[in-house]
Amino acid sequence: MVEKKNIILLLLAIALLVCLAPMPYGYYVLIRYATTILFGVMAYGYFQDKQKGLYITCLALALLFQPFMKIPLGRMVWNFVDVVVAVFLVCLFFRKKSSD
Repeated sequence: MVEKKNIILLLLAIALLVCLAPMPYGYYVLIRYATTILFGVMAYGYFQDKQKGLYITCLALALLFQPFMKIPLGRMVWNFVDVVVAVFLVCLFFRKKSSD
């Protein structure tokens, strides 16, 4: 059975891939908040589990996506980041799924 947190990983991966399409600006802001919150929670969980590599990765991604001080990377770079992060989330989904 797939846990709720694994479903959230897949939903966020899909939401990041939807960012490749032209969407209203509010959608991108919503995704920034959701991504920051999710990666912050994940970083805390990995910190508690003493998984330093995943902790630092999730913390860096939370800081990258944070909506308060936007990082101007340009549309093409953000599209690349969205795809890479979506692939990362899918890998985490299958990693967690296979370890259950």
